Amino acid sequence: MTRKQRRLTMIGGSLAVLAVAAALVLNAMRDSIVFFSTPSMVAEKHIAAGKRFRLGGLVQPGSLVRGDSLAVTFQVADGSAALPVSYKGILPDLFREGQGVVAEGALDAAGVFKADTVLAKHDETYMPKEVADALKKQGHWKDDYGAKPAAGASPAKQGVSQ
Repeated sequence: MTRKQRRLTMIGGSLAVLAVAAALVLNAMRDSIVFFSTPSMVAEKHIAAGKRFRLGGLVQPGSLVRGDSLAVTFQVADGSAALPVSYKGILPDLFREGQGVVAEGALDAAGVFKADTVLAKHDETYMPKEVADALKKQGHWKDDYGAKPAAGASPAKQGVSQ
């Protein structure tokens, strides 16, 4: 075998090993690549109790119940399914019924999502493309979701102080 053939064989073998390693990593992470699962996706996937994941959706109006020592229960819905969530801790300032939320935690044996972290939607004009597409598909899209302040509006009307 000539030097050129050995070099090409080494490069080809290295590329093959790298491709196999990348395929194994991507296969192991395929469920973790999703930023969050909606209640409908949780029902479809039949996620096992105790497996950690992120749950995203809208806080169901009328479902928020505050208990003793910072305990809170509410339902997260996506239009076609709802999932009960329990959380113990301080909720974000922007957390309220009817708003978007992403909670991190796991399902318990009773099917209640036990959250250890709750993140509230931070800006009413920002929405990830996946969420916007899901809302459009389910018919819950509002035309003013992506609206920007009018160009002629004064800074005071836009919430900016000078």
